[in-house]
Amino acid sequence: MNKASVVRRCLGGAGLGLAGMYAFHMARYRRAAGKGFDMPDPPAVGSSEFTAFVEALAQASSREGNRLEILRNGCEIFPAMLETINSARECIDFSTYIYWTGDIAPKFADALIAKASAGVEVNVVLDAQGSVKMDHGIIDRMRAAGATVVWFRPPHWYNVHKLNKRMHRRILIVDGKVGFMGGVGIAEEWDGNAEDQEHQRETHVRIAGPAVRDLMGGFLENWTEGTSALLSASHFPDIDAFNDGIPVQVARTVSTGGPRGLPEMLWAAVLGSKKRFWITTAFFAPRRAFVDALCDAARRGVDVRILTGGPHQDKQVAREAGHRSYARLLESGVRIFEYQQAKLHAKVITVDGIWGNVGSSNFENRSLSLNDEINITMQHAGVVGELEQHFYDDLTVSQELDLHSWSRRPLGKRAREYATDLIRQSL
Repeated sequence: MNKASVVRRCLGGAGLGLAGMYAFHMARYRRAAGKGFDMPDPPAVGSSEFTAFVEALAQASSREGNRLEILRNGCEIFPAMLETINSARECIDFSTYIYWTGDIAPKFADALIAKASAGVEVNVVLDAQGSVKMDHGIIDRMRAAGATVVWFRPPHWYNVHKLNKRMHRRILIVDGKVGFMGGVGIAEEWDGNAEDQEHQRETHVRIAGPAVRDLMGGFLENWTEGTSALLSASHFPDIDAFNDGIPVQVARTVSTGGPRGLPEMLWAAVLGSKKRFWITTAFFAPRRAFVDALCDAARRGVDVRILTGGPHQDKQVAREAGHRSYARLLESGVRIFEYQQAKLHAKVITVDGIWGNVGSSNFENRSLSLNDEINITMQHAGVVGELEQHFYDDLTVSQELDLHSWSRRPLGKRAREYATDLIRQSL
């Protein structure tokens, strides 16, 4: 047998092995998709019992005395992040799924380079898949200035089993005391104010107070995997609580067998909602059990609304997967809106006007089961009211779907929706 034949056989065997592995995971997902969680007496969202439940389930300590600033779109997010980077005295810890191109990419690099050149410890973790379009010259410049830049899970033969599990987090922490998190990417799409279909509608949060310590935990998980190194004490200073601060919980999910808790937390939030449950998410394609829970909530009188991406989204296959469940939701009284002005990338949930959730996770299987994600929850009528106002603002540039029109969509459209079942577990 010649060398070419051996290579073809090896490649064919590898292909069959990968196909078999995918089929196994698809079958396992389909079996689990209809299973929810029994919760006979769910605590009311916003109650002390609900806080304790989230604390125990997601290992998310309730931290008192934090100040939060909700930032909407790149015109607010990027200046705040750059200003905080420029204020650094000891250390900067920055991890992101997306670092691409555009004017904003070198601006962030220049700010990090200036601080590294001035003796500030600068650590950067980039997801090897999400940031693949990054200009590697920027990395060379940062490293030359003294910054440590590492790739998270770059492809190798020995970690092929991890390549579908990405670091989807976006975390910036300066001097261990001020942090940012949410959904923003370092790319030109996030610049501006979501003014057209080339830009992103985004929500990000600036945090000061004890909860920053838990953000650092999220950074440290990915940093240690990428470097096999720990961080010095300067990254973990004492953090005083603010007298006028609010309680915050940081919920992290880990893709490699660690505690998740996010699906269960959201499940409990649906069951414990009394008045309204509003979701803003770039991609909405949850398991059947989540769809059932949202339908049940609407039937018992909860105002359930879903705001998700419209025609300008990058991943239309994920949008089609979400469409698969729209008929059931609409029949149950759930209201569904698709954002029209720009690409929607914000990930926000508000419940009963008192509890809010902001983070990096979408309402789909990839975020809830595969990726490393990080979300914060807060209980404060003022902050949640601000998030609800943003929701109202977004509805003015969104299209609401109705059951009558939806039931008349073309057969070809329905066929594409059904076809997404083959890949739904990876979306």
